[in-house]
Amino acid sequence: MEEEEQKKVIDLVKELVHRLVSQNPQNPNFENSLRYALRILSSRLTPSIAPDASAIAESIKRRLATQGNSSDALTFSDLFSKFSSKTGPGSVNNKWALLYLLKIISDDRKTSKAVVNSSTLLPNLPLNDSHLTNHFNGKESRKLGWRSNGVLLLNKDPENLREISFKEFVNLVKEENEVSEEVLVRDVLYCSQGIDGKHVKFDATVDGYVLPDLVKVPRATHVMVKKLCELGWLFRKVKGYISESMDGFPAEDFGTVGQAFCSALQDELSAYYKLLAVLEAQAMNPIPLVSESASSGNYLSLRRLSVWFAEPMVKMRLMAVLVDKCRILRGGAMAGAIHLHAQHGDPLVHEFMTRLLRRVCSPLFEMVRSWVLEGELEDIFAEFFVVSQPVKAESLWREGYRLHAGMLPSFISQSLAQRILRTGKSINFLRVCCDDRGWADAATEAATAAGTTTRRGGLGYGETNALESLVVEAAKRIDKHLLDVMYKRYKFKEHCLAIKRYLLLGQGDFVQYLMDIVGPELSEPANTISSFKLAGLLESAIRSSNAQYDDPDILDRLRVKLMPHGTGDRGWDVFSLEYDANCPLDTLFTESVMARYLRIFNFLWKLRRVEHALIGAWKTMKPNCITSHSFTKLQQAVKLQLLSTLRQCQVLWNEMNHFVTNLQYYIMFEVLEVSWSNFSNEMEVARDLDDLLAAHEKYLHSIFEKSLLGERSQPLYKSLFNLFDLILRFRSHADRLYEGIHELQARTMESSLSSRDERKTRRQTNHTSSEPGSWLSDGRKALTQRAGEFLRTMGQELGAVAKEYTSLLDGFVAQLPVQQHVDLKFLLFRLDFTEFYSRLHPNV
Repeated sequence: MEEEEQKKVIDLVKELVHRLVSQNPQNPNFENSLRYALRILSSRLTPSIAPDASAIAESIKRRLATQGNSSDALTFSDLFSKFSSKTGPGSVNNKWALLYLLKIISDDRKTSKAVVNSSTLLPNLPLNDSHLTNHFNGKESRKLGWRSNGVLLLNKDPENLREISFKEFVNLVKEENEVSEEVLVRDVLYCSQGIDGKHVKFDATVDGYVLPDLVKVPRATHVMVKKLCELGWLFRKVKGYISESMDGFPAEDFGTVGQAFCSALQDELSAYYKLLAVLEAQAMNPIPLVSESASSGNYLSLRRLSVWFAEPMVKMRLMAVLVDKCRILRGGAMAGAIHLHAQHGDPLVHEFMTRLLRRVCSPLFEMVRSWVLEGELEDIFAEFFVVSQPVKAESLWREGYRLHAGMLPSFISQSLAQRILRTGKSINFLRVCCDDRGWADAATEAATAAGTTTRRGGLGYGETNALESLVVEAAKRIDKHLLDVMYKRYKFKEHCLAIKRYLLLGQGDFVQYLMDIVGPELSEPANTISSFKLAGLLESAIRSSNAQYDDPDILDRLRVKLMPHGTGDRGWDVFSLEYDANCPLDTLFTESVMARYLRIFNFLWKLRRVEHALIGAWKTMKPNCITSHSFTKLQQAVKLQLLSTLRQCQVLWNEMNHFVTNLQYYIMFEVLEVSWSNFSNEMEVARDLDDLLAAHEKYLHSIFEKSLLGERSQPLYKSLFNLFDLILRFRSHADRLYEGIHELQARTMESSLSSRDERKTRRQTNHTSSEPGSWLSDGRKALTQRAGEFLRTMGQELGAVAKEYTSLLDGFVAQLPVQQHVDLKFLLFRLDFTEFYSRLHPNV
């Protein structure tokens, strides 16, 4: 049955070829065409392109057009349109296959003309039916070289010359290679594990694995072995670092980050060992010869080994580079150095470095988590970028913790590191200085808001956004809790207000009463003053003013302090008040801060003392404003001299009072009140303790600079204190003047009594002739003479004081415009609002 079908097919093929060539079957062209058709039909080759009839037709048409056959291209296009549109019975279903067959035949015929004619392809092939049948069903094709897989191999080697050539080639290779490739492969695998092979060994002089020149192998093999053995050299470096770090260094010199790094490297080497085990198994299979069919791919040659080693070589190079880089680093510095190598465009390198960094940074991120959420510094090997040092409680915030820039990894920004530092510092401040435990709830809320937990392992490398979110949430809540504790539990605002009222003399009635009752005591020499007595007077001033209604805790902190004194100092020079601020308030009110408050107090106390002296002088002057009517019996010249001296004293007092009043107004309102208002506003918007410290420092600095206490205002400050000293001298002169006038008035009234009483008075005052009252003992003439001398002397002294005062005041006013602080211009405006000094001194 099969033979009949094959015969029928052959007949059809003959008919087809006959019609195509349109010649007699005995024609040689017919025979060649028939052989060619049988060869094509018996082939099992499959096309290597996608089946697309339109694409094949377009390719054929383009070829015809490029060959200059435009009319043929148009004809083909028309025929293809009819061919592709025809459907139904008698039509061709697989149109693409037919077009592809015609195209391949056309290409093959052109090629065969240049190589060999078709008669040489199948020589002496008979064309009877039996041979055609055998040829078609495969018997003849196998004889001619057809293979079962459809590949046509034409038999040109009847004497088996190809096999002989392959054998000669194998013998030649064996002669040129003293060592077989299988042995070299095993040696390379040994070297990749840091073990010397049979022929390839480590040479310390060249620091690498070497295949000796005595071993007879081709130069290309030498190069290949040397290239592959680089992996072994890298392995030795990495393995040596791990062994050296784990066994050769104590833990404190290596740290937890270094241990994590070595552990990650060891895990990578474990995966590397698994690969080597697979390769060693393949190396046991023999390498097939060139002539042999390599049906099994499980063998290992040097070239195959180079392909296997491509990825491990990249990883091992990276590990070796990291080992060299991190040999002297640890902690955050090591993590930062490794992170720099992760910024790579190769996905393989990036993935490998990320996996390595997750292991390396695990201890570091655990330190961050513990510090931010618990305030615990688990850094026994000094690897963290936050460093602690033992300090007193009052210095815990400023000096207890700091950033170690050398340990800050590059994937954590400076601003984030500062926030991490402050968050943990806030927890420790609450725990140590405030004895507060409310921060734990705030930390839990922060972890929940950030989408993480307070347990270990919640953070890792590559989660920088999650880390930043956690730190931001924790800082926001813990800082708010800290400020609430400072404001509500420890009443920071109330303490600041108390310092303003008592140390900065803002409580007017208290200050005035205190100055009245301590004045006599402070006029004594400093070495005779009792601090206990002054403390009692302070208590009396508190009870006698509105200060008595303040919080008892605040009043108990207010104390008298006597500063060190020198020879000739009075109580006014050493008296001061101090405010006792205990923990945690002493974090803000440190010793240096309280020393600056003390300087401000001394300045304001001196200003109040000068004001108090002028008020005392005014009280002395006012009851004597009509004393001139009592001297009607004195000579006219003396009365005029008295009126002149009184007027001179009054004018000088007015000038001094104008200066002191405006200066005090400037200090109390332009300086203290404005600074306090700004400070109060900044306290309301402060987000953390650092903001509060900065606001308080700004407040104190503003008062210092505006009050002429800064370094740049020292010349002006000295001029001001010279003016204060001169005003106090004026007070003593005014007291002497009016005491003398009072006594002169009394003696003048006594001079109208009887001479007996006058002589008696004269005898009684003989022993005090040096005092003004003794002048009246010599009678009315002597009284007039002595009164004139006294008034003339006082007038001269007051004139000298007035002249010196004018000089000092002019110098003080002249310095105000050149001061750098803009607020001092308000002082100049208040002192010279009538432009009196500007007209006298155009340069002012």
